[in-house]
Amino acid sequence: MSLLPQFGFFELVVVAIIALVVVGPRDLPKLMRMAGRMAGQARKMAGEFRAAFDQMAREADMEEMRQEIESLKRNNPVVDAKRSIEDAVKPVEKMVREESNEMRDAMSKAGANAGETTPEPEAAPEASDAKPAPSPERAE
Repeated sequence: MSLLPQFGFFELVVVAIIALVVVGPRDLPKLMRMAGRMAGQARKMAGEFRAAFDQMAREADMEEMRQEIESLKRNNPVVDAKRSIEDAVKPVEKMVREESNEMRDAMSKAGANAGETTPEPEAAPEASDAKPAPSPERAE
């Protein structure tokens, strides 16, 4: 059921005859021009309303997409896996550091007890100075 009135050909003829009688033939073109302008303005306002409504719908869709992206960022399984691996590695790293510190302390105490200083490791020879090792020859 439509709330808008429906005009057929017969209704338009009746309206035209009434307009001709009420307004008169001299002012009828001015009236029609004014009615056309009003119809154009009504269409323009309807188009603006439709465009605003479409814009609101697009913004709502974009906001929904933003929320979905944020939820994906929060619930990312790769990040969760990385976090769990880092959490599992932290105690091992801590133990290795503690052992390293204990060994360093023990070596420095041993060196102090022996009256020696701990020798610093020699620098590895540079690649340009290094000579390739001779390959063993096969005796057959």
